[in-house]
Amino acid sequence: MAEDTAPLPPIAILGAGSMGGAIARGLSRSGLATGGVTATNRTVAKAAELDGLEGITSLALEGHSSANMTAISRAGIVLVGVKPAMVPDLLREIAPALRPGTLVVSLAAGVTIETFEQNLGDDVIVLRSMPNTPALVGRGVTGLAAGSRADAAAVATVRRLFETVGTVIEVPEAQIDALSTISGSGPAYFFLLVEEFTKAAVGKGFAEPEARLMAEQTFIGAAALLEASDHDPAELRRQVTSPKGTTERAVAVLQDARLDDVFARATDAALARAKELAAGS
Repeated sequence: MAEDTAPLPPIAILGAGSMGGAIARGLSRSGLATGGVTATNRTVAKAAELDGLEGITSLALEGHSSANMTAISRAGIVLVGVKPAMVPDLLREIAPALRPGTLVVSLAAGVTIETFEQNLGDDVIVLRSMPNTPALVGRGVTGLAAGSRADAAAVATVRRLFETVGTVIEVPEAQIDALSTISGSGPAYFFLLVEEFTKAAVGKGFAEPEARLMAEQTFIGAAALLEASDHDPAELRRQVTSPKGTTERAVAVLQDARLDDVFARATDAALARAKELAAGS
């Protein structure tokens, strides 16, 4: 998490859905956004979800057609969180009103830095990010790539913003899509494992509430143990796996299923889709 407690400049979040909303909540908790945060959403109902957060002004395009322009009027950092297909039109809308030196940060999957820079002109500094949903609870992982005009100071400022919702990994843009297949999509893989583990427990005769509790808390506890330990996951697995014991027999079945190949193919499929999105398909 961030150690630098210097205040952040005024921030606009255009398209404060699940991810943008998580960042708004993180900024509100952090107290770093002393210049204020203005978030926009298409509907009044969605905007209302952010009402009452300290330091956050939430606007709806539904009732305020110029909400995006209002949000960026004072902003030193603009986060763009609308759907990827909507990004070019939004960039063209806001470009004339952005002040020179504004930091514009993409939250949109598959939209390149080049797309942002071409639509925003030479006076704006672009960065591309890939947060994940654990940002909702302050435990996110965000990949951050600098655009052609982003210097170390710009990267450091945006890094501090994302550190309000978790950990930041700086990568070249060429690795952003690959990162998205691990940390971006990773929570879904984890939740799928919990689902299937719960089904296995139900199959062993446990009621669904008990099965879910066992599955969830086992994974949560294991993650906490991993975080607290000096050992890597392989060593922690070995500590649980007694020779010729029950866990060893179960792990052998999982290894026979070639989980390494399954996860490689799954992340390859996600990467292929990211490239399709970047190509506009």
